[in-house]
Amino acid sequence: MDVRIAIVDDNSFLINVVAEKLSFFNNLNLKYTALNGSELLKKLNNDHLIDLILMDIEMPELNGIETTRKVKEKYPHVKIIMLTVFDDDENIFKAIQAGADGYLLKEINAQDLYKGIMETIEGGAAMTPSIAMKTLKLLRNPLDLSNKQELETVKLTAREIDVLEQLSKGLSYSSIADNLILSVGTVRKHIENIYSKLQVHNKLEAVQKAIRNKLI
Repeated sequence: MDVRIAIVDDNSFLINVVAEKLSFFNNLNLKYTALNGSELLKKLNNDHLIDLILMDIEMPELNGIETTRKVKEKYPHVKIIMLTVFDDDENIFKAIQAGADGYLLKEINAQDLYKGIMETIEGGAAMTPSIAMKTLKLLRNPLDLSNKQELETVKLTAREIDVLEQLSKGLSYSSIADNLILSVGTVRKHIENIYSKLQVHNKLEAVQKAIRNKLI
């Protein structure tokens, strides 16, 4: 399948570096680039037939985290991978809260970037290993970063908990379906129900809330 991609970065040299990495793969189609969040939103307004955005964090006018939030509100189908030099806890947490589907460092090689893009398109969560470790730490200690939010009463079915546990491992929908002997459509429906019950918008938020409420 062809994956339609946009790159957002305030450094045109780095845009070219990422574009070159994408050029090695025939099924990755770079549709357009933007130098900040405001420019991206204008381009999306004219052409929102994009599958995935590679998003920088530190940008003038509108940074990557705010842009991610706005894109997810208006175009929830578009996947967003933060592609950044920053791996500090606060940026990771804010990106997750904003709805990011993955978080990779710019130093990533072309093959790993491709793998991360395809994993994300298939419903997984692409993460550089060091970021995954930090994210796990954040998920296990969410109260430190959430103003001691009171635990909420959330009821999930046993099957929804099974799906959520698989989701927490960063597996794609098809892998979860294989592991639980379900159709991909059924997995997708379970995940929609989980998001609705937990009142979240993406898998990382769902896992975070499930751990906080001791559901998994």
